[in-house]
Amino acid sequence: MWTLFEPVHAVTYFTAEARQAYEAAGLRGYWRGYFAGRASPLGPVDAAPVVAAFFGFAPAMVARALPDVWERATPARTLAARQAGATDALARLTGGIAASTIEAAADLLTEAVSRLDPAPSTLGAANAALPVPEDPLARLWQAATTLRECRGDGHVAALVAAGLSGCEPLVWRAATDIGREALQPNRGWTDEQWNAATGQLVERGWLDESNTPTATGVAAYERIEDLTDDAAAAAWTDVDPERAEALLTAVAHACRAALPTANPIGLPTPGGDGTGTSRV
Repeated sequence: MWTLFEPVHAVTYFTAEARQAYEAAGLRGYWRGYFAGRASPLGPVDAAPVVAAFFGFAPAMVARALPDVWERATPARTLAARQAGATDALARLTGGIAASTIEAAADLLTEAVSRLDPAPSTLGAANAALPVPEDPLARLWQAATTLRECRGDGHVAALVAAGLSGCEPLVWRAATDIGREALQPNRGWTDEQWNAATGQLVERGWLDESNTPTATGVAAYERIEDLTDDAAAAAWTDVDPERAEALLTAVAHACRAALPTANPIGLPTPGGDGTGTSRV
């Protein structure tokens, strides 16, 4: 299910419509729009809560954006911009899909959100508390975003419970599939911090001396993914998986086409086996 709703959410990061909406609101520069857009449901927060909630970003990178972005666009203005940009992007990308399918997909994801207990989820709860849009595309995007952030909060909890720092999961993914060049600059960690995190994973026995994942590391990270799935499972209680796949596959493929093949979110490549791991 994550591979089917994550592409819907991710249009806010990778489409021209989203960037233009943020710029029109006063948030020039990609990372201003990113940090303001994701953090806007929390209100005009400083960097510290966002460092904790986003987890994988270097604190110094977060501090360059927050709280400065709120001087450029209030959270309310940012929320309006992110919804407008995402909705415009979805309108373009899903133009060939029947309106009835879009509405049914929006209903499915909105119902899934209603099954979640957002209390343990900082970003998920903040998004769940927002008004439900009437427009089907806006409602689709908002529900996908809430499910995504709830799942992400559960993933962070599993990482923290495993004793990992913010940088270590990125080093692990770089050694596993995505590549350091796609992850390190997009999350702001210095070479010194990255190398220290690598040493910590070697010391744990998750990587060997050549930075290759060990059987111990693979098993430990699979456990983290299982815990992430368990935390997100309530949303899909009593959902017919075949119907859900039928409704969301065309929408997900249309959105996935607008995203880069290699991305720091960890989405599987188009045409793959559909598997993937949670965002880092």
